[in-house]
Amino acid sequence: MMQRGRHRRRKRGKALRAFLAGTALALTAAATMISASQATVAADPGALKPLATAAETDALRLHEQLEPRSTLDTLAAAMGKPEGVSAVLADADHSLRGSADCTAAERRALPVEPAATRAYCWDAADTRSWRPGAVTTSGDADDDGLWGQNRVILSAWSQGAHDLARVAFIDANDLDRLTYSWVLLAVPVDEGRDYRALDSQVSGMVWYQDKLLVTAADGLYVYDMNRVQRATTDAPAVGRVNGGWAAHGNRWVLPAVGIYRAGTTHPDYLSLDRSTSPDSLVASNWVSKDSDRNVRLWRYDLSASSDRAGLLTTDAAGFTPVDEAYETRAPGTGAVLSYRSEWYLGRTTQDQDGRGTLWRQNATGAHATRCGTDETNRCWSGQAESLSYWEATGEVWSQSGQTLFSLPLNTIDRSLT
Repeated sequence: MMQRGRHRRRKRGKALRAFLAGTALALTAAATMISASQATVAADPGALKPLATAAETDALRLHEQLEPRSTLDTLAAAMGKPEGVSAVLADADHSLRGSADCTAAERRALPVEPAATRAYCWDAADTRSWRPGAVTTSGDADDDGLWGQNRVILSAWSQGAHDLARVAFIDANDLDRLTYSWVLLAVPVDEGRDYRALDSQVSGMVWYQDKLLVTAADGLYVYDMNRVQRATTDAPAVGRVNGGWAAHGNRWVLPAVGIYRAGTTHPDYLSLDRSTSPDSLVASNWVSKDSDRNVRLWRYDLSASSDRAGLLTTDAAGFTPVDEAYETRAPGTGAVLSYRSEWYLGRTTQDQDGRGTLWRQNATGAHATRCGTDETNRCWSGQAESLSYWEATGEVWSQSGQTLFSLPLNTIDRSLT
């Protein structure tokens, strides 16, 4: 890959700016205050350094391996006709709590400055033993922000004890009442005669057109949103069982339709950038705070071919090359977003107050969001591992602990030091 200039475009908004608009949340002082003695200015990671040599970028390329159509047809024939997103939303049997019903402990997971404009909390009984992961929305799936007639948020969770990963399909048509259904992520086996659970944490996830791209320990899995299958038994097993098909007690299961195998550097976090031409998948890798390695940030082009909807661009050998790549001295980065040549990086913390930092970087320098009038910048959520930009509304969605929240991207930009 050679670094090259990219043609940036600005798509027209779709008159959805009113959606998700709202005043800043009225959070309690205990949930929002950070004292000067606690907050410290994080080390400036500086400008992004381009990676341009073949040795550096080849380590980031992916190899596409799609499931044979016969495998998918065999599974669908055994389980019944696949269903889509609207069927899952219509079957919603859980609700998120509004911000007014969140506890003080749950609110402490929210960013302090800039403040969230919307926040919701999960039922602790429904998510007990599960670890929150990535967030994506119908704002990623389509540029008008809708999937069919629905506004949808997807929230990934994983459970190490049973090697499971599942996604909450959230009906966001009424922002005063978010409801959802769980869908277990699976992988076909035995040529479609069975499936296994996706046994990995989901730290990165992007819904683009009719495909859902999900990070896992052994690659980037591809799911077809038109191939959601209904489980026929509530047994705690996964796959074919006596009496039907099980999804660990969940009503729905989504089998993978392919995988992108990674090179030596694995993508851990993902987001979608609609400001590039073509649209691009943004990725970063995890580097612990005590490591001396640099974090890498890169992007892949998404295919513009009608017969490859939602898939990455590949060459004749099935490889997806890196279009643009950088590195930065920003260990502890747990979220990545790119928009109009700017890169936003959320960095975690090991401090007791749980606060992290949010940086905007480009080829010339870096700036962090500041904590109001304080000379500090450790006021972001230290647990947020995902950033998803809903371009049609101008909102960034994320998840931290038991809270799902959003805030306008322009408030992030205005709060930069």
